[in-house]
Amino acid sequence: MSVSIDVLHEDRKEYYKDLSVLEKDVKVPAKVLSILWDLEPEEAEDILQEFVNKSLLFRDCNKRPYQYYLHDLQLDFLTEQNRYRLKDLHSKMVRLYQNHYKKGHPTVADEECMYWFRYLAYHMAHGNLREELYSLMFSLDWVKAKAQMMGPASLINDYVVYKDILDEENSTVRDNFQEFLSLNGHHLSQKPFPDVVQMGLCQPDSSEVYRQARLKAEQETKKGAFYLEWINKSSLESLSRLIVRPHKGAVYYACFSHNWQQIASCGSDKTLQVFKSQTGEKLLEVQAHDDDVLCCAFSPDDKLIATCSADKKIKVWNSQNGNLLRTYDEHSEQVNHCQFTNTSRKILLATCSNDNFIKLWNTNRPGSQNTMFGHSGPVNHCCFSPDDQYLASCSSDGTLKLWEVHTANEWKSIDILDFFPSLTDEPKELEEVVRCSAWSSDGTRIMAAAKNMVFVFDIESATLLSEIKTGRHSTIQSCDFCPSSQLVAIALSHYTVELWDLESNKKVADCSGHLSWVHCVRFSPDGSVLLSSSDDQTVRLWETKKVHPSSAVSLKRDSDVLFHHNEISVVAPDNRKRLQLRNGKTGEVIYQSEEQESRIRCCCLSKDPQAAVLAREDGTVKVLEMPSGNALCTLTGHTKTVLHCQFTPDGQTLITCSEDTTVRVWDWKSLECKVLKGHSERVKRFRLLDSSRLLSWSFDGTVKVWDIVTGEMIQDYSCHQGAVLSCDVSPNGNTFSSVSADKSAKIWSFDSTSALHILNGHKDCVRSCRFSWDNQCLATGDDNGEIRIWCVLNGSLLHICARENKDSMESLHGGWVTDLHFSPDSKMLVSTGGYIKWWDVEKGESLQTFYTTGTNLKGIHVSPDFKTFVTIDNIGVLYILRKVG
Repeated sequence: MSVSIDVLHEDRKEYYKDLSVLEKDVKVPAKVLSILWDLEPEEAEDILQEFVNKSLLFRDCNKRPYQYYLHDLQLDFLTEQNRYRLKDLHSKMVRLYQNHYKKGHPTVADEECMYWFRYLAYHMAHGNLREELYSLMFSLDWVKAKAQMMGPASLINDYVVYKDILDEENSTVRDNFQEFLSLNGHHLSQKPFPDVVQMGLCQPDSSEVYRQARLKAEQETKKGAFYLEWINKSSLESLSRLIVRPHKGAVYYACFSHNWQQIASCGSDKTLQVFKSQTGEKLLEVQAHDDDVLCCAFSPDDKLIATCSADKKIKVWNSQNGNLLRTYDEHSEQVNHCQFTNTSRKILLATCSNDNFIKLWNTNRPGSQNTMFGHSGPVNHCCFSPDDQYLASCSSDGTLKLWEVHTANEWKSIDILDFFPSLTDEPKELEEVVRCSAWSSDGTRIMAAAKNMVFVFDIESATLLSEIKTGRHSTIQSCDFCPSSQLVAIALSHYTVELWDLESNKKVADCSGHLSWVHCVRFSPDGSVLLSSSDDQTVRLWETKKVHPSSAVSLKRDSDVLFHHNEISVVAPDNRKRLQLRNGKTGEVIYQSEEQESRIRCCCLSKDPQAAVLAREDGTVKVLEMPSGNALCTLTGHTKTVLHCQFTPDGQTLITCSEDTTVRVWDWKSLECKVLKGHSERVKRFRLLDSSRLLSWSFDGTVKVWDIVTGEMIQDYSCHQGAVLSCDVSPNGNTFSSVSADKSAKIWSFDSTSALHILNGHKDCVRSCRFSWDNQCLATGDDNGEIRIWCVLNGSLLHICARENKDSMESLHGGWVTDLHFSPDSKMLVSTGGYIKWWDVEKGESLQTFYTTGTNLKGIHVSPDFKTFVTIDNIGVLYILRKVG
């Protein structure tokens, strides 16, 4: 090499020495080197061609434009030759980059952009350019630019790699940026790319990310942009630590490596993924099977990863390079679970299948070592005891069995069905009863999950020690013991992970955030972190040390909000059947009722008198004085769930509607009541037209107008073939709209029982509608996430909002469009679905998107000036949003 370099012209020698700054195994576009050498690209290409001709450099011709790289030996030679100049060469690289990109970071139009996004921080660090590195890494502009090009994991990795350098400047700021990316990275990898400034505004006020976002929002608002402050965010407690989206489908299983530096995951996209547990950066991707990959497991030395699949196969992989080492296909049905022994003394792999068998494998042999017979139904889960002496298995036959590993003989069997006496006469209900099991860290206890219950047994005596019962509407998918405490994690079908304290037998936290079924929960080896995986394509990490009893309390979405002068009051039930009154500026709880006998289904507020109403699933309605909570009256009469309640403007009359098909008008002080009968199915909701008239709509397809003074029906409209899901009344009071499960929307006049306009075009249930304040437009939203804006005068279609970009959940709005509101000038529209969106009515274009932590928003309360917005998501998080500027 030295001879080849010596024959180069002097200026060529200098150019070649500059290549010392390259990383090993990195291929570089010619444009990067032209910037390094401060030459035109054509000149740089000529020099590179000379180096290639002299075998001083290699060229990859498989990509356009061509990329160049050094062999490891060449790079080692160069770095040794230039070891005293390396810092200066890296500094030169950065200086020339800054000179070339004075107007901003490179964009996708620049062929060399990926190199700079990947290695600019590397050059700054090795050039000892600390101020430049701080300025880069602590910049929201850089975060946006790099995340848009490369996703969040590479960025998070930079904060980990350069942590020591960055912490010398400000460890708190480094934490701010790393936490922002860890908790929002799943949004930053989706399309369309989200507004990073809006996401930054959701960070704590003390965060540098928030400070920069606020400054940019104020600047952009002056130019007409729309941004929102989450004003009660400080009241939110979160256990969340990292969110990764490793798969393009459901994530069925994920687990930590034994050194807990890595996580392996698998799912419906048929792949095995391995990524760093601290940053989410991908380390390995393997096209593993021909069908869904149902489970994966690290060997105790972390050198192997096993996978099992619905294709009936088990495979063993090298965890470093992804090479396939073994394929086993002795099971005759899908293989549900696999797990290695916990110690390296004798490494065995256990698998279980829908063929009713459990098999043990020595990965050094081509076939199974033992087969365990005994279950009479599919075996859903298997796991070794901590000392590897026993193997537990659970099955759809209703049993939990314990096996001696060295003999493969059954040791004990526990019939879980004995603890479900009410199910013995309902054999259809028993399918997949025993779903999963887990051992305590000391091996003295084992727990098994069945339907919505967890049972903890003593190993020696097989006696029941304790049981946990979760909500009746959920099914437990997975469970795990914390190795360092009395915590138990439970994954549920209703999108949540619950943490329970076994000692007190109480739920201590909800790990809320998943948007679909949670399939798996696993603690890290030291118990400090919990991971969960879900159908929503994410793996989430939670910090167990942050668990606090209040984490288990969440609000329900059936809320009411009172905007009065500068005050905001929010009332909503919580998940413990209590009513909460909260300060709308801080989220602080002002009043909390006693636990009710029945679930609270709706509530409402009155300013004068200061009162709140809670209406229950059993039909009972209670009026409470606020904020004292003193009971003013209890109203009985409804025989089924009350769906909506509302005071008249003077606060003297309360109106309720119910699944019992009636509307009731209460003089709540005297307890007198008028019952409005006429609907034949549940009355979804009603709307006051004036002081004496009311509009109600029902699942029976009709809309009715009532005189609430006399209780008489005034008009009866047969509106739709399906359930009427929503109605709205035009501000001038001349017309109303109705939308239905029959996929249509209609505009009606109060002077006629025939529709003025029938609005067809929606391809799914139409769930929401709203007139603009100028009476010119009607907005309608459907279950596919599509919003249409119509001309009220002639019924013509003006715009379709969000037509082109479906999100990762295959909807235009992350779910059903449940609510719509126009601004007072009718130029803007806000909508709720899986998240909140604001629209330019005239153009039908999105102005802003606010991604809530949960999803499935039921509606949104909007202040009269269209500057404050209040909603609650499906995991119980309250959002009080205020327009910036």
